[in-house]
Amino acid sequence: MTASEDDLWLFAYGSLMWRPGFAVEETRRARLTGYRRCFSIYSVHHRGTPERLGMVLGLDRGGVCEGIAYRIAAANVDATRHYLRARELINGVYREAVVPVELEGEPKAEVTALTYIVERAHPNYAHLLPLTTQARLIKGAKGISGANIDYLVSTVRHLRELGIRERELERLVTMIGPLAWQRSHAQHTSPYAAAVVQAQRLRRPPVQRRARKDERRKFLYRLHLEG
Repeated sequence: MTASEDDLWLFAYGSLMWRPGFAVEETRRARLTGYRRCFSIYSVHHRGTPERLGMVLGLDRGGVCEGIAYRIAAANVDATRHYLRARELINGVYREAVVPVELEGEPKAEVTALTYIVERAHPNYAHLLPLTTQARLIKGAKGISGANIDYLVSTVRHLRELGIRERELERLVTMIGPLAWQRSHAQHTSPYAAAVVQAQRLRRPPVQRRARKDERRKFLYRLHLEG
């Protein structure tokens, strides 16, 4: 289908790659320069709780990130933006950004795409945690969207299907357990992940910090942005 100048390109690098939730006209593998994919966000909603923090991916400054670019038809742009803001801006730890991305394959092209980068000033920004700490958080966390382990494995598995190797994320899977690849494959909560989370509940979490609601509230204005 012919692209329109009013269509929207969206760069996806985490769960939006394997669970977009909106209509797509075109899907292309893509590269974003200047940002890297990493577990830089404490999750207190989708993959964790304020009492048992999880971790989700964000785009942080520096490096290169390979992911997927979706083209969304002009007629669906408003509804898609509304959906994305309700999903991604739930507590303000992400912020919308418009970035140049390179479309791979043929024909090669550079487009301007919407994406979601980490808000470093947010209290849920995790900075650079050691991989051992990340692994322990991910093993013990579960939120309204399911177990944190399943989020990690689903992302790494999809990256591999695209031919993208993320050594650090693969190391996290290995650290979590040898059965994670084989048995933790659901998008939400697989039986294996549920059992691991239950076992980890008996262990003290490696990070205990609860941001006050008023600390997060100042970032929620983005939910009401128009356009």
